[in-house]
Amino acid sequence: MRRHAGAVAKLATVRLVIANCQVDYVGRLTAHLPMAKRLLLIKSDGSVSVHADDRAYKPLNWMSPPCWMAELPVPDGADGEAYWVVTNKTGEELRITIASIEHDSAHELGVDPGLVKDGVEAHLQELLAEHVETLGTGHTLVRREYMTAIGPVDLLCRDAAGATVAVEIKRRGEIDGVEQLTRYLELLNRDPILSPVSGVFAAQQIKPQARTLAEDRGIRCLILDYDALRGAESTEFRLF
Repeated sequence: MRRHAGAVAKLATVRLVIANCQVDYVGRLTAHLPMAKRLLLIKSDGSVSVHADDRAYKPLNWMSPPCWMAELPVPDGADGEAYWVVTNKTGEELRITIASIEHDSAHELGVDPGLVKDGVEAHLQELLAEHVETLGTGHTLVRREYMTAIGPVDLLCRDAAGATVAVEIKRRGEIDGVEQLTRYLELLNRDPILSPVSGVFAAQQIKPQARTLAEDRGIRCLILDYDALRGAESTEFRLF
């Protein structure tokens, strides 16, 4: 199924396109992906992301909602059979020049029940939200489960200086959790209202490899004492 003309305001399904394409991001930052075969993912929330056969779940480039995708005539001088322009509310553009399409399909996924957190993990989130000063003096809670285009951030907070802090909470901190928080930070820092956003990776225990990766990316690690948060012991925590 191919759709090379007209405009798409919002899709009711997830669309998967495998295409030879060139991608240019034009806005506050510029980025260029030369012509190659890639997966283009157009979701019903309006987001468009560009994937290669590596990097696990992380896209090469993307545009988060609210945004609008238009399938336009190929610009003069460009070599391709389709040209997509995805524009967000600030006027930034993701320009996709498609040389050829190998696959184009749409799929209805239905209503997703969402992530069901481990009981202790969910309770840690609730307790840390109630005792947000554990993050540091002057920290305040903005919202629990702050929704983004790629999932909810456990806690969105402000530090004593008013800067935004995103907190990811795990019972056991591993590399996957650091990668998850990294994706949230990359997305949140695109929002001029929230930016700059720093990250805190909070867990009852954090593996050395996860700590190394987090610190390398400027993410602060916080060890949580479940009993202390419940008020059973001292509320003194160790910050690393």
